[in-house]
Amino acid sequence: MLPKYYEFQNKVKICSGASALENIPYELRLLGASSPLPLSDEGLEKIGALKTVQSALTGVTPGAVFTAVPPDSSIETVNTVADVYKKHSCDSIIAVGGGSVIDTAKGARLVLASGSQNITELMGCECIANINDIPFIAVPTTSGTGSEATPIAVISNTQLKIKMEYVSSFLVPDVAVLDVRMTQTLPPRITASTGIDALCHAIEAYSCLQKNPVSDAFAASAIRLVAQNLKTAITKPADKDARLAMANAAALAGVSFGNSMVGLVHAIGHSLGAHCHVAHGDAMAILLPHVMRYNLSSCSDTYSELLLHLAEPNEYASCPAEKRAEKAVEKVEGLISFCHEKANLPHTLSETNRVSKDDFAAIARGAVNDGAILVNPASADENDIISILRSAY
Repeated sequence: MLPKYYEFQNKVKICSGASALENIPYELRLLGASSPLPLSDEGLEKIGALKTVQSALTGVTPGAVFTAVPPDSSIETVNTVADVYKKHSCDSIIAVGGGSVIDTAKGARLVLASGSQNITELMGCECIANINDIPFIAVPTTSGTGSEATPIAVISNTQLKIKMEYVSSFLVPDVAVLDVRMTQTLPPRITASTGIDALCHAIEAYSCLQKNPVSDAFAASAIRLVAQNLKTAITKPADKDARLAMANAAALAGVSFGNSMVGLVHAIGHSLGAHCHVAHGDAMAILLPHVMRYNLSSCSDTYSELLLHLAEPNEYASCPAEKRAEKAVEKVEGLISFCHEKANLPHTLSETNRVSKDDFAAIARGAVNDGAILVNPASADENDIISILRSAY
């Protein structure tokens, strides 16, 4: 059924496949840029991922290079990057990294484009006027966040111990470059964690209250790609086809949830990350089956449709219609169990060694104030969330 009204927007150009990195100089020229600021983290610099990108920048001289992005993007880092950009007269940003690096780039771009001095000045950023264009290319090094294709940035406020969400069309990168050289050396643990993150994005986008036919198409494609390729990417990390499929799954899921949003898994996961520092992908893997079961009675028809994308066609056809929603949840649980067995991905909160039952009340308070909860198909209060946390413990 079509919603009474919906909007869909995504401007990102996706460059995917062989020699995608080598297209960056051409894309910079199209954007009118010649002095980019490559942005990354120390780990990616150390293993040579940043150097691989820099080697592809034929004829391009960076104005500066910044590699001090922390695991969680922060207000301080965003403001520092903006200062470096201005100091060295850069004219574009190339973000090489996972969600934290790309979100840092998004935050810095917003500060620079608005002429502000501090990201905290930009609450209600959709109302910003007089935006100056800052060309922005994202090169993801994991296949999970989808940040390379979303209008969303999550920036940590370390003083308040919260993660602030910025949502604006100004945050969407101009170009997303998907190249297997960026993900082929990911260890099984990170491959599993980020892969389930992409799956969670797609499932929540497909089932939340703000879903629409266009976002559904992207989400369904992402779910199929994860279901068909994540196991291979974990067990055969050199398989280029599986790696590229997972990179595309993450981007497609990003396009989807960037328009339809996510839900309760993310609301709780954001609070878990802020209060207990549980890695985002790990939180998604732990919470997803439990929240799906919580939502089951509210969106059984939608979950039944998901089975077609999670299972083989014959398996879907042979499953009675009234059991397909439950079977879809079981398929998700099975994939997460595989990740637990083959990649040591935690599938309970206790396995993270970061969460105590004493934390549940604070996590629940944070979750009910998270914007993602507003579009979850089933309403939830603090007691409901504590029950979910107990079942996931």
